[in-house]
Amino acid sequence: MENIQLAGTETSRGTPGAGAKTAGRLQAALLVAGSCMPVLGAVLLAPVLPTLNQAFADTPGVAILVPLTLTLPALFVALFSPLAGYVADRVGRKQLLIFAMLAYAAFGTAPLWLGTLEYIALSRVGVGIAEAAIMTCCTTLITDYYAGQQRNKYLGLQTMVSALAATAFFALGGALGSISWRTPFWLYAVSAVIVIPMIFKLWEPAKSQRTTAARTPVPWRQIGVPAAVTLFGGIVFYALIVHLPYVITGLGVADAALIGLAAAIASLATAAGAISFRFLAKLGTRNLLALAFGLAAVGLFLVSIAGSVPLAIAGAVIASAGTGVLLPTLLTWAVNGLEFQQRGRGTGIWTGTLFIGQFLTPIVLGVAAGALGGLSLALGALGIACVVAFLAVLVRGPRMVPVSH
Repeated sequence: MENIQLAGTETSRGTPGAGAKTAGRLQAALLVAGSCMPVLGAVLLAPVLPTLNQAFADTPGVAILVPLTLTLPALFVALFSPLAGYVADRVGRKQLLIFAMLAYAAFGTAPLWLGTLEYIALSRVGVGIAEAAIMTCCTTLITDYYAGQQRNKYLGLQTMVSALAATAFFALGGALGSISWRTPFWLYAVSAVIVIPMIFKLWEPAKSQRTTAARTPVPWRQIGVPAAVTLFGGIVFYALIVHLPYVITGLGVADAALIGLAAAIASLATAAGAISFRFLAKLGTRNLLALAFGLAAVGLFLVSIAGSVPLAIAGAVIASAGTGVLLPTLLTWAVNGLEFQQRGRGTGIWTGTLFIGQFLTPIVLGVAAGALGGLSLALGALGIACVVAFLAVLVRGPRMVPVSH
């Protein structure tokens, strides 16, 4: 693999033309909050899917259309993130972000007044396209505004807050869904609130560089391998997010509160792993990838052989701590060597591969479970794949300079 330098060794030359403006905690808070929007789209509706089935029971194809309302946004994030990155490089990050936040609110709340399931599913396509632009722009602006330890801090915080938000949104979606299946869709209006301070407190870095962005090629030799590893990493990251409730149920637990508690504990472990990235970044990307895949392998093995709920939760905690480290490590590996004019497209490609992994997770594990004879064996097989990734990283992993203080 190519020798790529870690963010901590990069200076402010990565954001030319930023002028006298210096980003602080407020800008980071706005960008991290914006990054939670795709998480909202992914988990908010899960608790109301059975109610949607009942509400549209007479609709042809309801068994397919209802699950699609949950998964379509992730698919279109995957498909449109590279295009969003191109537009961000060509037109500007802030302008695209503001437009996408407003579009997200419009498409997200559309089911409040839409009367057919087909139109609701179509509105979810718009949500996914808006999410692609939001995620790409927020992440690109973090890499534009910050360097070194600050960048590592906020990239780790981005993953940590997203993990905590997933837990909160799942619970909130269930509570609002008990009122009506339409009520959770009101939460999508939060983006119209967050966009107001974004308009006044964010700025476009290096406007003079935009016109040359389209003529600056993306260095596929540099970003191709991180993107490929991220595709696999996305499957590992989402494996237990999607399937831990089924594992707990398979152990004889029918209590929804206990199942939710197990998912919440795993989310907290993801958050802890993500926030630790800031302090572990000095180890270098090779060691961090090995640590992440190693923890994921151990955790998945424990979950696969678990005969009790405590052992399954322990395995989920170990695996989730590893995946919490994994995401910011993969992102910094992918984008830190990119020039300003390439960062939007590079981040878009990375985001796209991550969400392809999310979309493929239930398909891959479903096929594996059918072929191997059960979900536990499928998770064990994914653990073996993590061992292979662990060994591959040790043998041919990226050599990256540790973060300088």
